[in-house]
Amino acid sequence: MSRTAAAALLVSAAATAALILILVSRGPAVEPDRLPPPLPPAPAPAFQIPTPRPLDEPIPAARWAPVLQSVPARLEPSTGSPVAALLESQTPEGTANIVLVRQRAVDDTGMLWIKVTIPGLPGETDGWVPRPALGTYHAVRTRLLIDLDRLSATLLRDGQAVFRSKIGVGTAVSPTPRGSYYVRSRLTKYANPFYGPLAFGTSVRSPSVTDWPDGGFVGLHGTNQPELLPGRVSHGCIRFRNGDILRLGRLMPIGTPISIQ
Repeated sequence: MSRTAAAALLVSAAATAALILILVSRGPAVEPDRLPPPLPPAPAPAFQIPTPRPLDEPIPAARWAPVLQSVPARLEPSTGSPVAALLESQTPEGTANIVLVRQRAVDDTGMLWIKVTIPGLPGETDGWVPRPALGTYHAVRTRLLIDLDRLSATLLRDGQAVFRSKIGVGTAVSPTPRGSYYVRSRLTKYANPFYGPLAFGTSVRSPSVTDWPDGGFVGLHGTNQPELLPGRVSHGCIRFRNGDILRLGRLMPIGTPISIQ
């Protein structure tokens, strides 16, 4: 065989091999009527995911702080503003004075002011004091409700009732003042059985003389005359049976807001 014929034979064999490789790589032809069947529909889910909803709004905590030094509480957050009242560092009972913290503001000089509730006569009075006059903030999630018509007390924690009792309140001549106040002190050292085993001082001063030592401020306390309760029997203070005031004392911290209605 001549060289020319041999070369032609090799070219023909190579072309045949390339054609075979192309046909193999393409695979067999699929006729239109033999296409694979469509996938079945997706099965129903085993459970339904509910529509998300926002969490309930948390009940805000009240905040209080001790008064570290005597300081004028002003009507506005400014050293030039008129004085609303003088806040002392101690209560008339000799305990640390505390105030509810309401708001904060910064004046033109950069001084931080805190709006606080001023203890005093019925009808809340707020004033502004410089932040350094107050100590560390504390939070409470309790609230005491006093119902003068039903002669009852209810303590709430995070909006849920955790304590209820019947009480004694002021007479028509010396009524217990209505309004919003707070528990300012806890007292256990009174030897007089008239106040029972435990008493709490509040931030409200009665327009008339009360049963409270030094007069003026309304107290929550036990009694040595439980047979008078419930009733309108005091000079403005709120009386509890001794077992009830002790139970309340285990549940209610100082700084607790009080609503008297």
